[in-house]
Amino acid sequence: MLQAEIKSLLKEDISILIKVPNSAKHYVCDCGEASLLTVKEAQAISAIFISHTHIDHFSNFDGIFRHHVGSGEKVVICGPRNIHQQIEARLKSYTWNLIDENAIEYEIREIVSKEEINVYTIRPPYWNLEYVKTQNILFEDEYVNVDFAILDHKTDSIAYLFKEKDSVTFHENVSDFKKGKWISELKTAFENNDPDKEIEIEGTLYKALGLFHLLTRNEGYKLGVIMDHAADEDNYKKIKDVFNHADMVYIETFYKDEDQEFAKMNHHSFASASGKIMKECKVKEAIPIHFSRRYTENDQQEIETAFYKAFRN
Repeated sequence: MLQAEIKSLLKEDISILIKVPNSAKHYVCDCGEASLLTVKEAQAISAIFISHTHIDHFSNFDGIFRHHVGSGEKVVICGPRNIHQQIEARLKSYTWNLIDENAIEYEIREIVSKEEINVYTIRPPYWNLEYVKTQNILFEDEYVNVDFAILDHKTDSIAYLFKEKDSVTFHENVSDFKKGKWISELKTAFENNDPDKEIEIEGTLYKALGLFHLLTRNEGYKLGVIMDHAADEDNYKKIKDVFNHADMVYIETFYKDEDQEFAKMNHHSFASASGKIMKECKVKEAIPIHFSRRYTENDQQEIETAFYKAFRN
């Protein structure tokens, strides 16, 4: 299953690395200081997901980018409205006379709405944006599909749900046939919902439907990252629409319950509110993250206690 690792210490700005098992690919959610992120891990990042561009979520983009330059790879960046212009401004602030246009390519996907995602490319050495197209799917590769919710933090703040592709298991112990290429053909018919597909086994043709009992679909693991958001019903409705029954969710829990007036003032969440919405979403496990820098380790423990009381009670 997908593995998430928090790469920031308590007093640092938040960054979460998501690793794909049995793959060299990584994804990163937000670009805080991330002192625990190694150079090797940064070089393996194939997609960057930015919730919003407040400095504590975006300041280390340059540090991660530094390890991409020269790779010759294409790296995807997903983020809120105007993310393409902000990336362009960051990259144009440096001098690039020693690299050519093949050193790296960024594909930037600007989330305007659930149905409107503008795609741009940008390359060295001049870093001029090129509009490519508008699409309604945010991100998909051979490992995951990524859904999202646009939350309010007095600016758009994107919450991301990473869903592993479903897998299909063949039950060898209930089959009387010898193994062969027919198994992969049957799996393809099963995945494509093609019950009339003819499958040849040992010289005999069978309808795929009559063999589907040999297979089981395994639903992909669902991992969510919900960063800064106001603790209000509009946001909670959007969270429920995307994150219901997720396997694991990391959720912003910036303030202690006793400081919830600050949370309201600053459009953040607080301990019991984050725990409660995770319970209402019926997620299997949830982890509070991204605490105010004003807090000590004891305060963090207090936040976690209140969060899990609301989540598990």
